[in-house]
Amino acid sequence: MTSASPLSHVEAAPADPILGLSAAFARDGNPDKINLGVGEYRDVRNDTPILAAVSTAQTRILKSETSKRYLSIDGSPEYGAVVRDLVLGNNFGIEDERCAVVQAPGGTGALRVAGDFIHTQLPGTRLWLSDPTWANHPKIFSAAGVETAEYRYYDAHAHGLDYDGFRRDLEKVPAGEAVLLHGCCHNPTGVDLQPDQWDEIGGLLAARGVLPLVDFAYQGFGNGLEEDAAGLRMLARQVPDLFVANSFSKNFGLYRERVGALLAVTESAEATANVLSQLKICIRSNFSNPPAHGSAIVTEILGDPALRSQWLSELTVMRDRINGMRALLVERLEDRGVAKGSFDFILDQRGMFSFSGLSPEQVDRLRKEYAIYIVDSGRINVAGITLDAVDYLCDAIASVL
Repeated sequence: MTSASPLSHVEAAPADPILGLSAAFARDGNPDKINLGVGEYRDVRNDTPILAAVSTAQTRILKSETSKRYLSIDGSPEYGAVVRDLVLGNNFGIEDERCAVVQAPGGTGALRVAGDFIHTQLPGTRLWLSDPTWANHPKIFSAAGVETAEYRYYDAHAHGLDYDGFRRDLEKVPAGEAVLLHGCCHNPTGVDLQPDQWDEIGGLLAARGVLPLVDFAYQGFGNGLEEDAAGLRMLARQVPDLFVANSFSKNFGLYRERVGALLAVTESAEATANVLSQLKICIRSNFSNPPAHGSAIVTEILGDPALRSQWLSELTVMRDRINGMRALLVERLEDRGVAKGSFDFILDQRGMFSFSGLSPEQVDRLRKEYAIYIVDSGRINVAGITLDAVDYLCDAIASVL
């Protein structure tokens, strides 16, 4: 008699709320279909381009590469140095050795390493997430065994930041717990803290003994490379301990290469060394050591003045296209009789995403009637809108409002 299959009881998992949309989009035969769900930058031709600086850098790397040895557990030291300078400012923490950087497969991998560290080294610590937050945040930390809670962030009625609720909730976070903040271009709302608010929140977290973990995936997509880092750097000067998960998927267009890092800042060189040793343990039992190609591209570009200048120009083009499309979207909606000023909040948001205010029912109609794919929350990837599609999109939105 044949025994039952060990895997026969496994049930199908629900589709990912974002990547599942892309699968449904691919199956849709409507020639006018639009995918505004997945968080990829698209240019005016609706392509996700390879930046010219990236092409030059990887050509150089392939010509000069002589080995396929493993990187060390924490990755390339040269990469760690350029990441630290880009994120926290030149030579931050160098003299007192307060900053360590470990390479990770994308921002998601960096967040998971942070989750594993919290689970093993700070057992019982809760991590507070914004309401709303990126849909994958709760899943990453749940998989790492970290309990999560929520703090207020977005005011749906005003289409903006609920700063009073946000501050009051952080004032209730117990000492020793952790808070995840979005460094810029908040995903999914596009609503960011202002500099004076960063200053106040930094002082509050330092006074309460709360550990900040900053998700910093969109540097340069908001107001500028340095401007987007200003709040995070203010925080780093105020708190004794800090984690930052960064990604180069967006601002370098290195989606497939999975290039990111986790930065750890502590109050002393000894504490930093100890934290680094534990992060290496987390990495060793997870992905063992990081991939090399993408990080080599970033290192090459940031270490070469001409390539860095070219990359900054390309980054400016991407940012300007996103912000320009925000303005055009509002303008074209008003052209279709949507009340003037009713979508002006989109102009104040930053980054790839906009919390459009569309209801789940309206999103469902857009999908079924117009083949326009948007996350159920109403989050729109503004970077996915093209000039060829904006009128069709605005006609559809106006029809479901």
